Amino acid sequence: MKAQFKYAFRAGMHIRLPVFAVVFIMDLVFIIFNSLGLLPYGLQVTALSLGGTAIAVMLAFNIVSDVTIARRMFTPPGAYLHALTPAPRRKILLASVITMMVLDIVTTALAIAGEPLFSMSFAGVGLDSVSLRGLGSASASVWLYGLLLFALLLAGYLLIVMIILFCVSVRKSLLYNKPAGGLLTAVLALVIVYLVSLSELLLAPFGTVTRLGVFFTVSIGTLGTGFYVLLVLIEAAVLYIFTSKLLERKVNI
Repeated sequence: MKAQFKYAFRAGMHIRLPVFAVVFIMDLVFIIFNSLGLLPYGLQVTALSLGGTAIAVMLAFNIVSDVTIARRMFTPPGAYLHALTPAPRRKILLASVITMMVLDIVTTALAIAGEPLFSMSFAGVGLDSVSLRGLGSASASVWLYGLLLFALLLAGYLLIVMIILFCVSVRKSLLYNKPAGGLLTAVLALVIVYLVSLSELLLAPFGTVTRLGVFFTVSIGTLGTGFYVLLVLIEAAVLYIFTSKLLERKVNI
């Protein structure tokens, strides 16, 4: 399993590491120079604009890098190595998905953090001037709700990744060389998304159901959010199991 993480990490950092290094160094240089009063106003405004652009660039390269990790399981030459390795496909899939999430979260979070830090430096506000008193006085329920929202964000991201990998595995196995295989895969993706939307009705006892055409949304509180996180994780786990089975069964490279 350690080897699978190593190979997935190498594939993930191959593209995003140079971009992340440029973004990180750029933010660090801007913050240090501006703190020392060495940046004129025009360069400060330019730095703020570049910081916002850098976040979008980092997100784009994270997506490209994730595609590179996923392609290793379905296209040569990486798929040949996966087919020959004695490790179960479920472990290869798990290592790839976890690596995607960790690298995406870390690089994106650090890229985003650079913008408010430079904005504070631009406004002449130091970290020692930022009051954390409001956070410290927040109730336990507020903290719990915030943590649940963060967990929901991560679970939703995991579900999206698993939907994509499941559809690709179906395209490479069950629908391989089938007439209109690409169209059927797209229809499958839409059906899964719709079923995920319908699954929110299971949360109806914890909130208010609103209908938006053929879709439904449920307004929920803290308790409902906790069950929502659990529901999304279960859906992602089900897709992970089915994707693993398809990868073990047969994938046409």
